[in-house]
Amino acid sequence: MCISCGCGNDEATLASALGQLDPAQAHTHADGTTHSHAHDPLHAHGHEHGQGPGSAPGAMRRVQIEQDILAKHNAYAAENRQRLAERGIFALNLVSSPGSGKTALLCKTIALLGGQAVAVIEGDQQTSRDAERIRATGAPAVQINTGRGCLLDAHRVGQAMQTLGLREDSLLMIENVGNLVCPAAFDLGEAHKVVILSVTEGEDKPVKYPDMFRAASLMLLNKIDLLPHLEFDVDAAVEFARRVNPQIRVIRVSAASGEGLDAWLEFLRQGLAGAAAAKQEMRHSFERTGAQAEAQAPLP
Repeated sequence: MCISCGCGNDEATLASALGQLDPAQAHTHADGTTHSHAHDPLHAHGHEHGQGPGSAPGAMRRVQIEQDILAKHNAYAAENRQRLAERGIFALNLVSSPGSGKTALLCKTIALLGGQAVAVIEGDQQTSRDAERIRATGAPAVQINTGRGCLLDAHRVGQAMQTLGLREDSLLMIENVGNLVCPAAFDLGEAHKVVILSVTEGEDKPVKYPDMFRAASLMLLNKIDLLPHLEFDVDAAVEFARRVNPQIRVIRVSAASGEGLDAWLEFLRQGLAGAAAAKQEMRHSFERTGAQAEAQAPLP
């Protein structure tokens, strides 16, 4: 059992988790490391605990607490999304199992993007090793350590965004905690979830962990340079992913050899262009609304 998930926890523990989303309980250090002194938020699951005729009052209370927690989390995610949209920032939530190669792929991507402004939020249970690797590329990075928690939450991501001082029309990459379960249900305000599946894992991961692949817009099939040395069925992996999410896009990549990275970079550039265009349209809409209100105002 993880402390983020809370399955099987008693009602007192569930109730105490509501306080985790209080802004006073999480903070960012001067070195860019953000953490909380309280427990991580619980997340609500697709199933409901004890609902239905004859269910115990305690079970109903538990469901209500979980719903309250998720609603509060979603409000923070909506705030993040609005702030990102106003500045034309294209944000991605990178999710995967541990060891899929997320950080290596990020470092390679930052190098290939050249002068494009990129910032990174790193999520791990302990250490700042990944954030240090990102900073070595020249990109700013904030490390969030979740302790026993299994995912990043929208509130702490919002705090990290403020610490980074994100530039307009930039790219924000959020590298979530290595976990194919819990982060699937949590919106951070990103434009897309990008799930990374390494060929060193089983090709049946998409059907074993369908919620994550269903929530993702894009699957990066990573480390394909290793295929000659492995018994990994690429076609089966893609078929399994599309079985749970027919709309998912798949790009085969290798940070080591560079194969497939052109398609990945094009995805990023299209997203950046779309975010910048949406920002301009939002501003023009505000201007038109203001002009209409001024025109309709009564004369003095």
